This record gives sequence, C-alpha cells and structure tokens, in this order.
Amino acid sequence: MLTIMNLPMKILWTKFAVNSSFFIPCLDVKPVANYLNKEAQRRKYKVICKQVVEKDMYGLRCWRLE
Repeated sequence: MLTIMNLPMKILWTKFAVNSSFFIPCLDVKPVANYLNKEAQRRKYKVICKQVVEKDMYGLRCWRLE
C-alpha cells in the first residue's frame, strides 16, 4: 500500500501486465518513483517511470516493459 498526501493507493501488482501502464497523480514524484522501482525490482519486473502531465494533473506514469 502506497500513501500519497495521506491518501492510500493500492497498486494491483499481480494484474500489472507487460506493456501496460498506470498513472499516479502526485507533485513530489521522486519518493513515489523510488517506491515503485524498489517494488518492481523485488517482483523482478522491468519498469520505467516518467513524470508526466495528464488531464492537467502532474504525476508519474509507470510502464511495465517485461
């Protein structure tokens, strides 16, 4: 469970398929990216996370590569 700005966010890692992505709205992306990269590494997933703006919201989009 990830907490961003005191809001719990549940990431369904088991349903995170290859070539799919998810968006997490946040202003401070560094700690979120660190958490996602560590968790992906623990699960042996290859991911890439980028800071993006979607629908006028800053956040982090994370793609699963393999």
